[in-house]
Amino acid sequence: MSETILTNARIILDDEVIQGTICFDAAGIFSVDQGRSKLPAAIDVGGDFVAPGIIEMHTDNMEKHFVPRPKVFWPDALAGAIAHDAQMASAGITTVYDSICCGSIYGSKDYRRTIFPLMIAAIEQGNATGAFRVEHSIHLRCEVPAENIVEDLEPHLGKPIVKLASLMDHTPGQRQWRNIEHLKTYNLGSGEKTLEQFETDVKIRMETGPALFAKNWPIVVDMLKARNIPLATHDDTTEADVDLGVAAGANISEFPTTPEAARYARSKSMRTVAGAPNVVRGGSHSGGVSATELTLDGLLDGLSSDYVPSALLQAVVRLHFDHAMPLPNAMAMVTRNMADMLGLADRGRLRKGLRADILRFGLIGQTPVVRTLWCAGERAF
Repeated sequence: MSETILTNARIILDDEVIQGTICFDAAGIFSVDQGRSKLPAAIDVGGDFVAPGIIEMHTDNMEKHFVPRPKVFWPDALAGAIAHDAQMASAGITTVYDSICCGSIYGSKDYRRTIFPLMIAAIEQGNATGAFRVEHSIHLRCEVPAENIVEDLEPHLGKPIVKLASLMDHTPGQRQWRNIEHLKTYNLGSGEKTLEQFETDVKIRMETGPALFAKNWPIVVDMLKARNIPLATHDDTTEADVDLGVAAGANISEFPTTPEAARYARSKSMRTVAGAPNVVRGGSHSGGVSATELTLDGLLDGLSSDYVPSALLQAVVRLHFDHAMPLPNAMAMVTRNMADMLGLADRGRLRKGLRADILRFGLIGQTPVVRTLWCAGERAF
């Protein structure tokens, strides 16, 4: 195995940033030391930062490569997955849980039922053929009040690449869309519906959603628990939402929409995750709580890129420079905290013996630039 030695680096460790040298190969990290290396093979990185590879637990970015325009379905599923994979690597992500929506209540977004099995098959094929730069697993986003959720979910639960499932309810008036005006702004702004279509759709969904949720929730939870798939809740807004998830066995609260929900989730020993785009933009696009506020109040454990892969590293830099968060703490939000949350004991830290997922990045002003990425010791970007 050929080793890689990076020196003159600002190495981001668990509790400090050191000026030093890191050595690794495909077998893992074998040293992290202060000072410069004098070995001829050492690569002088000129003071760039070196950090663990980023761990992403919830991104629906791949969907954009399968349906790049409304009603346009890309004919080569593997090509779409490979393009998505390259975008993950360019954002500094070495471990990605691709969140794929199972079940749809979105009207014109019913294309998700069409691409759902195609996306899973493409990830399986990419993994099997070595086509990907980084490591991919599947996070099933289960839209509980969807009429088709059970039949769509069943064929895929036994697949080893399914590592996580989240329980969602996007019924108007619930959770993320408890404020119908925010939903209206989102739908009409995207051009997905006319006002008349929106109002008709909302009426139907508010009438049918609660009953379908009540019917499907215990069935879906039992299906997932029978396969020992870890569970997360989604868009918790009230203490009752959190209690429902805890009773189901969920230990992660994704995108809590209120400080009260985030605080209560933490009191119930749940880990909390919010969107990195929320941090970068300075607020939620759907009227939820500020992720920066949750972070600074100590109510947040990690960040997800959600719909903008590059937002993860940008959020780290924003938290450090704009909000005085120590860089190791900010970096932990996308590395070691996420590894701990997902039970990935072999990564997320720069430590001897761990997997060599290594990110080198620089800064142009306060904009991070990924220079190089290694996944399991192999060059990925």
